[in-house]
Amino acid sequence: VQPPDPARIRVLRGHQLPVTCLLISPDDKFIFSASKDGSLIKCKWEVDSGKRLCVVPGGKKGTEERHMGHASHVLCMAISSDGKYLATGDRNKLIMIWDAATCKRLHIFTGHRDAVSGLSFRKGTHQLYSASHDRCVKVWDVAENAYVETLFGHQDVITGLDSLSRECCVTAGGRDGTVRLWKIPEESQLVFCGHQGSIDCIQLINEEHMVSGADDGSLALWGLTKKRPLALARQAHGEQDAQGLQQPFWISAVAALRNSDLLATGSHSGSVKLWKCGEGFRKLEHLLDIPLVGFVNSLKFSAAGDFLVAGIGQEHRLGRWWRIKEAKNSICIIPLKQKTTASSPESPGSS
Repeated sequence: VQPPDPARIRVLRGHQLPVTCLLISPDDKFIFSASKDGSLIKCKWEVDSGKRLCVVPGGKKGTEERHMGHASHVLCMAISSDGKYLATGDRNKLIMIWDAATCKRLHIFTGHRDAVSGLSFRKGTHQLYSASHDRCVKVWDVAENAYVETLFGHQDVITGLDSLSRECCVTAGGRDGTVRLWKIPEESQLVFCGHQGSIDCIQLINEEHMVSGADDGSLALWGLTKKRPLALARQAHGEQDAQGLQQPFWISAVAALRNSDLLATGSHSGSVKLWKCGEGFRKLEHLLDIPLVGFVNSLKFSAAGDFLVAGIGQEHRLGRWWRIKEAKNSICIIPLKQKTTASSPESPGSS
């Protein structure tokens, strides 16, 4: 991957408050984003033109039945692999299901007892996994509007969740210091330990490996058969001077280009970093920095790997510890050029 030309990074403005989460549709044509302004979220954007196609307005707390949108901060979103359903989760314990094409709301799932912090559709299905600050994971059947089951185990708020095509999901357990793999048919879980701080973000790279980031500044690379990280980058984004103390920059977002060796991490350090997973996923090699000002609250690679999208805010998605005034609450589309070799034309799969 080549360093992108900063002049070619496109900035989409529309959210008044910090962007908290975003995703790219499976065909790479649209971006859905949500923010602390509850304008629901959603904005839906067209990637090619940068146009805003639809905005779902939010409302006041308690008016969710009458309004289309959320009435509190949206913290997470997921889209089914066929692009049909979009799910969004908010601080007010609600999960809303939408028709991704029309932005019409189809259903509201209730059942979590605290903020919904992570959502993921199992690949190839309409099974939805949700994680919450109430420390549990729930399983839903979206096509049937049905609740399936609840899984317990984490000792602190769950901050992130991801899944692929197997009937399992992985979660980041905040201050309980664990990453967990939930095997849903067996009703069992594997516990992974390796970070020192609150584990705030997680993503599967493929069916065997995952990556997580924590507020101790560390980035961890895991194999699903080992309880300890295969590789750990400490202070991955360097250190900041906070009230006279040297503290690592928190890792606030991680992304993996599925089934490849390319990762991205975000913080409020002034740049998004790209990483390569070394041989056998046992090393983390820093590739390059992409300058971006603000809290990087969400990162996603396009399926083809030809662009990276970052959700930027003046504040962290989970709180208001700091504010970066010069940051713009926006979505940045970063084109990724790949090195071409003389023998082969440039193809989306090569890195």
